[in-house]
Amino acid sequence: MTALLATFNEERFIRHCLEHLLSQGVSVYLLDNSSTDRTVEIAREFLGRGLIGIEELPRDGFYRWGPILRRKEELAAELEADWFLHIDADEFRLPPPGHSTLAEALAGVDRAGFNAVDFQEFTFVPTREEPDHDHELFLETMRWYYPFSPRRPNQLNAWKRQSGGVDLASSAGHEVAFPGLRPYPEAFPMRHYLFLSVEHAIEKYVERRYDPGELEAGWHRARAALRAEDITLLPQVELRRYESDALLDASEPRTKHPVFAS
Repeated sequence: MTALLATFNEERFIRHCLEHLLSQGVSVYLLDNSSTDRTVEIAREFLGRGLIGIEELPRDGFYRWGPILRRKEELAAELEADWFLHIDADEFRLPPPGHSTLAEALAGVDRAGFNAVDFQEFTFVPTREEPDHDHELFLETMRWYYPFSPRRPNQLNAWKRQSGGVDLASSAGHEVAFPGLRPYPEAFPMRHYLFLSVEHAIEKYVERRYDPGELEAGWHRARAALRAEDITLLPQVELRRYESDALLDASEPRTKHPVFAS
């Protein structure tokens, strides 16, 4: 399995992301959208250890998601792999309980005759009581989450290699499409670290310049509308405390991220 990972200024996440994917038996191809921080410098440490390539995609000042997705479609036809995974650096994809690694679980999906997997998102956020996790140990300290499922499927973006190619861009990366799609009936879990502090949310969403054409097409609207003064953190009483991956609770999921709901 090969993960197709796109980054822009993800030095907070990139080391943890790569270490996790490699521990799950997944190799990685990195598309960096002209980061100005240490993202690529850190990633280079993993070349030859499971990171199979680093490619730079130019950036003209705007966040353009469509070209990144179309390049991932091309890579899924060019790279040698049995399965592919579309992923972001702040996502930690997991096998379902009873499986030791993501690669081992997907091998079972393949043997069962299915060719795509959806993921159930569990969104981790800072809280009013503990607002700042913008440091190397965020995986240990940011323990509060909510299940998120605006629709089903919402993260159908692991798939078996297809000779005729796949479509990621039409769904903004949420649902891979190809003839003969047979999704596995059980969603795998995914931990998503949406932002690590209010200051990080401002940097990640408020200060980003979004492609006007993609906004016109309906992409990014909630994130693009976010203002710094609107960012509020939930109290822990409205969230669930993380104990282990096996105990992640998917019941009564939210259909909107609260930080983007105003």
